[in-house]
Amino acid sequence: MTATPRTYWLEHAWLGAFPQAPGSARAGGTPVEPGVALTVRDGRITAVRPDTPAPPPGAEILRGLTLPGLADAHSHAFHRALRSTVQVGSGTFWTWREVMYATAERLTPDTYHALARAVYAEMALAGITAVGEFHYVHHAPGGTPYADPNAMGEALVAAAAEAGIRITLLDTAYLSSGFGRPPTGHQLRFSDGDADAWAERSSLLRERDHARIGAAIHSVRAVPAEQLGTVARWAEERGAPLHVHLSEQTAENDACREAHGCTPTQLLALHGVLGPRTTGVHNTHLTAEDVSLVGGSGTGTCMCPTTERDLADGIGPAAALQNEGSPLSLGSDSHAVIDLFEEARAMELNERLRTRTRGHWTAAALLRAASADGHAALGWDDVGAIEAGARADLVTIALDSVRTAGPPPGLGAETAVFAATAADVRHTVVGGRHVVRDGAHTLVPDVPGALARAVDALRA
Repeated sequence: MTATPRTYWLEHAWLGAFPQAPGSARAGGTPVEPGVALTVRDGRITAVRPDTPAPPPGAEILRGLTLPGLADAHSHAFHRALRSTVQVGSGTFWTWREVMYATAERLTPDTYHALARAVYAEMALAGITAVGEFHYVHHAPGGTPYADPNAMGEALVAAAAEAGIRITLLDTAYLSSGFGRPPTGHQLRFSDGDADAWAERSSLLRERDHARIGAAIHSVRAVPAEQLGTVARWAEERGAPLHVHLSEQTAENDACREAHGCTPTQLLALHGVLGPRTTGVHNTHLTAEDVSLVGGSGTGTCMCPTTERDLADGIGPAAALQNEGSPLSLGSDSHAVIDLFEEARAMELNERLRTRTRGHWTAAALLRAASADGHAALGWDDVGAIEAGARADLVTIALDSVRTAGPPPGLGAETAVFAATAADVRHTVVGGRHVVRDGAHTLVPDVPGALARAVDALRA
């Protein structure tokens, strides 16, 4: 049965569409249009009518600036429990990792569901309509499978549905603690033993209207080289997205060279992992040859600037990667903050700090990374534009907050990227359904309370 069409009237809308090609980071975008009416049927936009100065009768009115829904292309939902608590004292990525492992050890399917539901609701409040969940906490502590071997992954899929957003569950192979070393301690619950067993378990997962199933290689240190191809073939046979943490730390690069005589990027290329369906996450410490391999193969790059700076990882060569042909997406990763506007802004500002020059990406290009290219990296090619045929995913930000008031509406893309924050999101629409209305979540009451209760349960 076909749903009755619904009309939305957008006070201002960014209808940006621009080429994604090598060297296109400075490409412009369609300016903001005042008064745009959308017709939505069965979750998709069927008509876009600019030059509609007044709301049509019965239209839902979205005041402010409306953008395509945002995509958080890299998430570890349980890391949200670490927010602020890991800011006491000093250390490195590796000392932070021990605290993260201790939190992972306390997760159960029920507590993970409660936490992820609240985290995904926080994402919806920030204008995020799809998440890529890089999921590796598969089994019970000690490595014993649950009665349902995908109980943890199913908890995440259910949590996304209840929070009203889409999910690509990137089921992750995590099989070793380092080059030539078996998993130990907390890592035992991440491992299926070998890549064939990982593939057998992952093949039991089923897609749903709001959920797609992808694959991930945790890192070259966590999957033996001779098993990388098994994961890549699993994804290729299904046409599924494949993600991998790549060169986040120099220590990983050094260990890979010692074990295999090449960089992690070269090792992935040797085993058929790179390609247009693959996204490297972070891609921080790459050689010039690595950059060419990633870009030349069409492999995407997901930058997570707020996490990369929080963990003192470094600043990756995002501009060079895009210029070589690598599409850029953005993720909130450890959820030190959940704010895709801040991720987009930080990518540009990091490059300014590194080069001491300004203007490496237009605001339109940064919005593309936060929307269309992020959704594409997660296997949702029909999301991320306000145009006929696209899924009706929308986010509206206020233009009259203390952050956004002042600039003319025609500079809406610049205001969104360089001034707005997640706190300015007023509405989030996913597949034509209002998930956030006037700054309140319509499905999860009291999101702050839900977050507090879920985090407290892990500390009990």
